[in-house]
Amino acid sequence: MTSQLTHIDQTGAANMVDVSDKPDTQRIAVASAAVHMAEATLSAIMGEAAKKGDVLAAARLAGIMAAKKTSDLIPLCHPLQLSKVSVELYPRPGQGRIDIEASAKTTGPTGVEMEALTAASVAALTIYDMAKAVDRGMVISDIKVLKKDGGRSGLYERQE
Repeated sequence: MTSQLTHIDQTGAANMVDVSDKPDTQRIAVASAAVHMAEATLSAIMGEAAKKGDVLAAARLAGIMAAKKTSDLIPLCHPLQLSKVSVELYPRPGQGRIDIEASAKTTGPTGVEMEALTAASVAALTIYDMAKAVDRGMVISDIKVLKKDGGRSGLYERQE
């Protein structure tokens, strides 16, 4: 792990990292999130009984769209040409939870962790938004990078 914050210059000011000298390499990242809810809420979502429509389809699309807008949302992120974004949703009946896994892929000089994290986060927020009328007690948790690969730092896989 690096001991220096890369987005802070010598004076302590925030700045965008200069990646112009870095080679283009294939980059991937996978991130996850979870939405915890009442079992009845999960049943309503899985039965597509939510008043706002298909919650899982909306969350998947929202996550993909969010990944594409990451540099508009996070001030120091570079705009990236994404070659793939996917968002998978895994309802866990009996556990009152939906697990989310988002992945992003590009070929370029910088990684796609923020895009994967943004996709997972916005998918979770969309689930909350669409189901909040029946369950305001939902909790979004466990937003984290599971894997990243590419570039100088190589492969990282979270060990749980």
